Amino acid sequence: MCGRYTLTVDEEAVMRRFHLDSSEAGHTPRFNIAPTQMAPVVLNEAPRRLSVGRWGLIPAWSKDATIGARLINARAETLIEKPAFRTPLKRRRCLVPADGFYEWRAEGKSKTPFFIRLKSGEPFALAGLWEVWQPPTGEPLRTFTIITVEANECIAPFHARMPAILPREVEQAWVDPETPAVELMAVLAPFPAREMEVWAVSRRVNSPANDDASLIEAI
Repeated sequence: MCGRYTLTVDEEAVMRRFHLDSSEAGHTPRFNIAPTQMAPVVLNEAPRRLSVGRWGLIPAWSKDATIGARLINARAETLIEKPAFRTPLKRRRCLVPADGFYEWRAEGKSKTPFFIRLKSGEPFALAGLWEVWQPPTGEPLRTFTIITVEANECIAPFHARMPAILPREVEQAWVDPETPAVELMAVLAPFPAREMEVWAVSRRVNSPANDDASLIEAI
């Protein structure tokens, strides 16, 4: 599962990392991105730019926006089966820029949060799907979900699932509308554990109201 993540670099760094031409996101460093919040995404559209969407996919056919809170993640193994994800997998794939995420481990009657990132500290792309939902009144809303896979050895002590981190060499193929979805299923695999690191952090991360650099400091 992926229930919180970070993108702690500034907008210029994100644009350099993903070779983008412009931005509509207005991104500033984030240390506690939570479901239903707006966050940067890279869509499979031209021109290449940093867009923004709400975390929690609302299918175009849904009559109720509350479904988005239940669709923050999409299991890679069932993408083709689920009506909410089948069409976005074919037509609306996206990259979700991140540089870390959190998981929790039960310790007695409480849970300790842990921060997980690449050993390089560099931003990476999570495999995502996006959709546009039209509410009964108001403007269309762009939403997204993060795909999950089985956990690797680094994440398994905390959770059975982890977000699908895309290798750099397949990021472009993931957002290329010409790439058949069936060809991309093989890249949705656990990221190598040897390239990741983890440490315990403050329980302040439990509240989405807290969003500052101290959240990722080791304790």
